[in-house]
Amino acid sequence: MASLVEDFAAHPDALGEEMLPDEGAHREELGGEKRMALEHEDGIVWTEDAERMDYVRQSVDLFATTRRKPVAWNGSGRRVGYAVLNPDAPSGDEPGRFARRVFWVKNYDRSEQPKGTYRDHAPSEAVDPRTVAPGVWGELTERAWGSPLSEE
Repeated sequence: MASLVEDFAAHPDALGEEMLPDEGAHREELGGEKRMALEHEDGIVWTEDAERMDYVRQSVDLFATTRRKPVAWNGSGRRVGYAVLNPDAPSGDEPGRFARRVFWVKNYDRSEQPKGTYRDHAPSEAVDPRTVAPGVWGELTERAWGSPLSEE
């Protein structure tokens, strides 16, 4: 237990990211931005080998400037994949801006530090990359969580 506290102390921005292992938390009704991001997806591009990762973080970039080229990444961590849209996908609320999914990891995620902060749980954005497909919101699995999911 002391090492978990030490891990959180070493990575203070990890605080508040963990969630209870409730599989239903990722099965909520898809909200507007999620639905908009999925609606016109044509493919998923992995820039790193997602098969070696138990989970990736999934988020939506509402201001991507292209439909198909790599999504610019200015967040913490590194981008490991992104969704590409149909060539005729409409822009969002702002002309020339598109909602696209981005997949990423931080330097203290399980793929980078197997015995670190997330050795037996996962951040709230985590999804199993094996459940990601065009138009399909990724899901939290036992593999992604790192232990059995709650039955509650």
